Amino acid sequence: MKNSKFVIDKIAKLFEQGLVSSKDIASEIVTILRSKRDEIVFRMKLTGKDEFDILQKRVENLEKIITQLKDKKMKKARQAKKS
Repeated sequence: MKNSKFVIDKIAKLFEQGLVSSKDIASEIVTILRSKRDEIVFRMKLTGKDEFDILQKRVENLEKIITQLKDKKMKKARQAKKS
């Protein structure tokens, strides 16, 4: 009985160490991938999230203006056809 407890304890310790090391390896891989991603973004000169949000709002405003101008143009064209 003593031997089986000893063996089980040793196996449990090995298992715990394996989990800890696998978690460390996983976190290290994630860190490496994030740094590579950041490096690629820097090389491509992409914008940050704040800049992207600002640009997205500007594009939305321009799209609204374009649709308004198209609507005005369609109304004028319809009036000309009726006359």
